[in-house]
Amino acid sequence: MEFEKLRDIIVEVLGVNPDEITMDTTFIDDLGADSLDVYQIIMGLEEEFDIEIGDDVAPTIKTVGDAVEQIRKAIN
Repeated sequence: MEFEKLRDIIVEVLGVNPDEITMDTTFIDDLGADSLDVYQIIMGLEEEFDIEIGDDVAPTIKTVGDAVEQIRKAIN
């Protein structure tokens, strides 16, 4: 569930094909996101899941899998 919602947010922010997104996909290298795009994705996650991702954690999110892991930590 987390992956699918995250994928929808990524598609909305970056306009990429959802089929390109896997748990191993990197935001910057694979999807061409810049730091503002990543920030927008994190903001979307916080809103969608009603969570807060700390400023110290955000820079460690490099892949879609990293983001899913942070979502799961925040909601449990």
